[in-house]
Amino acid sequence: MTILSTILFAILLLAGFGYFNLNVKKLIRNIKLGKDVDRSDNASARWNNMAMIALGQSKMVKRPVAGFLHIIVYVGFVVINLELLEIIIDGLFGTHRVFSFMGGFYDVLIGSFEVLALLVLVAVVVFWTRRNIIKLLRFANPDLAGAPKKDANTILYFEIVLMSLFLLMNAADFHLQNVPGGFGHYKAAGSFPVSQLIAPFFDGVNNHIVFMLERTFWWMHITGILIFLNYLYFSKHLHILLAFPNTFYADLNPKGQFDNLESVTKEVKLMMDPNADPFAAQPVDENAVPSKFGASDVQDLNWVQLLNAYTCTECGRCTSSCPANQTGKKLSPRKIMMATRDRLEEVGKNIDANKGVFVPDNKSLLNDYITTEELWACTSCNACVEECPVSISPLSIIMDMRRYLVMEQSAAPQSLNAMMSNIENNGAPWQYNQMDRLNWKDEN
Repeated sequence: MTILSTILFAILLLAGFGYFNLNVKKLIRNIKLGKDVDRSDNASARWNNMAMIALGQSKMVKRPVAGFLHIIVYVGFVVINLELLEIIIDGLFGTHRVFSFMGGFYDVLIGSFEVLALLVLVAVVVFWTRRNIIKLLRFANPDLAGAPKKDANTILYFEIVLMSLFLLMNAADFHLQNVPGGFGHYKAAGSFPVSQLIAPFFDGVNNHIVFMLERTFWWMHITGILIFLNYLYFSKHLHILLAFPNTFYADLNPKGQFDNLESVTKEVKLMMDPNADPFAAQPVDENAVPSKFGASDVQDLNWVQLLNAYTCTECGRCTSSCPANQTGKKLSPRKIMMATRDRLEEVGKNIDANKGVFVPDNKSLLNDYITTEELWACTSCNACVEECPVSISPLSIIMDMRRYLVMEQSAAPQSLNAMMSNIENNGAPWQYNQMDRLNWKDEN
């Protein structure tokens, strides 16, 4: 490579990783808009979750076909991109296949990369077919209409192009390595079990043209990787990065166990304390912002819930397992997560536009993005939480928003209000005296 090429390559790297760094900072800023929650307990269980679920893909394989194909793409994409280190060194220092000194081990590496690249291509084509030709029900859902469907296909096209460029680059390299008498710095290095099958297409082509093609494929490949890296922030593929922290910080409590509001717990303990003076004035922090019961907007959720929203890969396993959705209700757990992320992005853009300060926009997650009909359709069965391959909990968001409706707006459905009134007045959910609750045992 010439000095000019090296300079251009360095500029490309700085621009690619620099823009990625800016988006990562924005992502962290947005997640930190959520309320604080302590998820530092039981570190060993958290590391085990991350190893088994995020790295080991243990929940993906519950659906064997999709799980197996996903593992191929996951392993292939991660392993093949180890080659990125060699590309960066070659680009900055003008070398070519700098790791080829490894000899036989290098041959195994390149050969493995090629086989994986071919498997990734096959898996991606199957994924595309499932979405666009077979049209599996969970991918044909209205949740994915418009931009989400385009995003999913764009990612598949990206992967096809990147894997194809990798194999074409290697095929041209293999051809130049085998030019009688040698050609430039192209010395025999690497094993090419797949690209050597493509190399015959270059037979009869001027070697200088093949050289230009190899350089073109090389530049397009690294440029494509950097573009894809920066596209992650704008796509559902953020789970590539966020699945690891998301599984680490997942709720370790038994499914179905909900948290108690600290303010309510404190009030109840005070009421039950026989030594407390019920008429004594309690200390009040004049600078404290009055806490809200539940959540009506993204800032009312905790930061783990916002991390969940960004981690969602829109696979739809949650929605396909949701009994409310299966019976025709409006609720879709996937849509809950997508709506939360969309609102969070809108809030983030508001902050960017107003120099770091959020200016009220007369919108909220509740009603503008998620309707009360969706919230009350949930049976709180935890099927969505159980099914999620990266430990996302749509249910926690639903329950926090329900809590807001009940405790802040007194807007529960009539049947629920009647039940709560009965419990308050009769000590039972039914509209009769609590002393009569066991009368049924006397019936024949």
